[in-house]
Amino acid sequence: MTRKNTVHARMAAILAAALSIALAFSARAAQVGSPAPDFHGTDSGGKTQSLDQYRGKYVVLEWHNHDCPYTVKHYQSGNMQSLQKEWTAKGVAWFTVISSAPGTQGYVDSAAENAYIQKMGAKPTAAILDPSGAIGHLYDAKTTPNMFIIDPSGKLIYAGAIDDHATTETSDIPTSKNYVSAALTEAMAGQTVQTAYTRPYGCSVKYAR
Repeated sequence: MTRKNTVHARMAAILAAALSIALAFSARAAQVGSPAPDFHGTDSGGKTQSLDQYRGKYVVLEWHNHDCPYTVKHYQSGNMQSLQKEWTAKGVAWFTVISSAPGTQGYVDSAAENAYIQKMGAKPTAAILDPSGAIGHLYDAKTTPNMFIIDPSGKLIYAGAIDDHATTETSDIPTSKNYVSAALTEAMAGQTVQTAYTRPYGCSVKYAR
């Protein structure tokens, strides 16, 4: 085999392996209407968090990147913090999940994340650090923000955007339909979630390459 053919063969093998990994993650990724995959991660306080710890509660997962303009929109306006406060007060477990890999936009260590939470007045149940991207791939999280809601039985009942205005303009928030609030309100009232999936918007999740 010539050197050129050897290089091509190696490239083909690498691409095949990457495709295999992508397909494996896709097959495992959460689907609305199906049981949400259990996750295990360490939060910014050093505590282990997993989905099975919160069986019997509604759980919200919020993918986060503090440098992303779309995330900034919802935090500078106080919109995300208001949602966190409102729904955790009603018994919802709300997790900020940070899947930015080291060296990429939005990556933080525990100290930096805790400082950010204090500065912004954020009120999640916990902020889970996911630098390997394992949790992000389990849920096929694509953007920041990307929102997921899991019901008390462990079923995924919503996945997608936070609202219906895919912009970085804070002025859009008052007139936006908030899909997370709508889904939680309907589900807690024993109703079917009318909009269970939307296309998420924001910055791409900065996974490790």
